[in-house]
Amino acid sequence: MKSPWVQNLRSVAFDVPDLAAAETFYTRIWRLEVAARAPGIVCFRGSGADHHLLALHEREGAPRLRQVTLRARNAAALDAIAAAVPAAGGRVESRGAARDPAGGDSLVVVDADGRRFEVVHGDLRRAADEPPPADQPVRLAHAVLNSHAVEATRAFLERVLGFVLADRTRIMAFMNCDLDHHSLALGDTDNDALNHVAFLMPTLDAVMRGGGRMKDAGHAIEWGPGRHGPGDNAFNYFVDPFGIVIEYTAEVEQIDDGYAVGGPSDWTWPPGRVDQWGISAPPSARLKEAQRAVLFAPTL
Repeated sequence: MKSPWVQNLRSVAFDVPDLAAAETFYTRIWRLEVAARAPGIVCFRGSGADHHLLALHEREGAPRLRQVTLRARNAAALDAIAAAVPAAGGRVESRGAARDPAGGDSLVVVDADGRRFEVVHGDLRRAADEPPPADQPVRLAHAVLNSHAVEATRAFLERVLGFVLADRTRIMAFMNCDLDHHSLALGDTDNDALNHVAFLMPTLDAVMRGGGRMKDAGHAIEWGPGRHGPGDNAFNYFVDPFGIVIEYTAEVEQIDDGYAVGGPSDWTWPPGRVDQWGISAPPSARLKEAQRAVLFAPTL
């Protein structure tokens, strides 16, 4: 199960009102490292090969999701994606050299509801840290985007970006492009906000230690620890200082073409459970509110 055009999820970009405070949080507490700086922007890397996982731009007001960046399998994929956009109800916003420090060729497409996807080819990479630090994110695991019309959004991801459905639950459509069970997912709800962004940790122990470190710094675990059904990944969820929902995760299920796509009846829990383990309380009210608050920037 893989996209013919998209190799993997690379990074996400946000507008935040206080770049200095954001740098303090994402380096000292979340444990990323600064990869590059430019006026009004800081890019952060993990221990893996991606130049950066997170780009933060300074802008007054509420945080906004600027774009989700995917890496193309080859240069021809950009042409194929651009050609598929009009029939899927979207538009090509830009094409040319990428505007972030990772460089490469960039294609930015926007769906009918304003979700912005950048697809890059030839972007800079780095030598991954070996062995990876025990308590630092390696890369992004997935981004989950809410949708008031999940099947229409799913169709766009399939037709334009080549994603395929991995599993469908009552509240989520999990979309696959590579060996990871899902790199994007769609929350079935009444809004089109960001649901959350997940950072892959090297081990389950790192997910748990990261949760302890966040609690020590005054950032409560808003959901977790637990283990999801689809994807089989362990999790701890938090809300960052600006209201963005972020997740530490590990042990994401790896799938191939033999994976059987599940439906809602395949993913149900006994009463009182919200994950496989059954030890976590449900998501907090604060988390649920934050999962509706961060919208895509209308323009860049």
